[in-house]
Amino acid sequence: MCGSMVSKSPRLKDGYTFYELEIGLNRREWLRISAIMGALASSIVTGLGKPNPLRLMKLKGSYLSSVRSEAIDNILAAAGLTAGNIPGAAVLVVNDGKILFQHGYGVAALHSKRRIDARTNFRMASCTKQFTAMAIMLLVHDGKLRYDDRVTEVFPDFPEYGRQITIRNLLNHTSGLQDYEDLMSPANPAIPVEQIQIHDSGVLNLLKQQKSTKFAPGSKWAYSNSGYVLLGLLVRKVSGRSFPEFLHDRIFEPLNMSSTLAYVRGENNIPNRAFGYSLEGQSWKETDQSPTSATLGDGGVYSSLEDLAKWDRALRRNTLLSKQEMQPALTPVKVPDGQVTGPDGLPAAYGFGWFLNPHRGHQRAWHYGETVGFRTTIQRFTADDLTIIILCNRADLNPSALALQVADLYLARSA
Repeated sequence: MCGSMVSKSPRLKDGYTFYELEIGLNRREWLRISAIMGALASSIVTGLGKPNPLRLMKLKGSYLSSVRSEAIDNILAAAGLTAGNIPGAAVLVVNDGKILFQHGYGVAALHSKRRIDARTNFRMASCTKQFTAMAIMLLVHDGKLRYDDRVTEVFPDFPEYGRQITIRNLLNHTSGLQDYEDLMSPANPAIPVEQIQIHDSGVLNLLKQQKSTKFAPGSKWAYSNSGYVLLGLLVRKVSGRSFPEFLHDRIFEPLNMSSTLAYVRGENNIPNRAFGYSLEGQSWKETDQSPTSATLGDGGVYSSLEDLAKWDRALRRNTLLSKQEMQPALTPVKVPDGQVTGPDGLPAAYGFGWFLNPHRGHQRAWHYGETVGFRTTIQRFTADDLTIIILCNRADLNPSALALQVADLYLARSA
């Protein structure tokens, strides 16, 4: 779904109102488009006998939207995304609250050949963390938690080392907790993966068996799935509702995200579910679940483009929390030892459930998700009111890199 891109400030010329188009094209591309538009304009003027600025403006905007849509298709095709009967992706571009591009590529499941569309639900993996962070922030809003509360205040039977870990440390990955993935026993490939999956309670038990953290809480930054599993458990302990119920009641239902859920096998069902796949040799193998796929706070949410557009709108409008209440989530953590490092190994920034490092000088709140058969990304360029979302049910893609290529088609070049 495409629309024209115009600025909010008109200018006058020869008695007519024109709107400057804001595009991310280089000089050669602009000259080529200008030449084509000039020829089209001449034809229209000749046919009508007089200029029609509004009609010209509509034609120009439509053409530029078409150019961008074709460019997005080319970017994704180069990465191997096609309309064929193979696992693929769902792609969304939202600007100023309007959907400019929305398209599905490939199939959600090889056994059914059901096409991917805006309602297809993907496992969000670590993009779940923004919902977990929001749940904690809502409890702070309710007065039931404080960011400086200690883990042992919520879990009195937690080991002594938890006395040094605050809720804030968990949210911004400065807790130093041991990684539960490293503490698990090796999986037995002869047993179905669903029978050996670790759940949140199992992660808590592993953490209770430890004697210390990897480093003094607050002194360093280290990405921690253990911390976000613990946050999900905190939501249950403090609210009296299960983590899936709290997300549904306080986030998903109020925002009419009707198909989004935190998945618990045997307790709820995923509508329009995408299954995850990995390419092995020349064939696709279903790799939908792993031993760590049953935990919730760090990666258990499933969602779709349709629902994530509503989530993006709520963040833009501060529907759930005020702008002031959202500030802690959008404030980069500072640590005295070391630095925040992004998934590309470069220096980054992190708040609560969001990376915050800019792209080409443009403010950005973003995250990525990776699990056995899924790759996801949400890239929000907050000052530009531009959001790119790519959800993949295949493990061979880098949606964050693809999303930035798409974003460059829309973002004005920074000096």
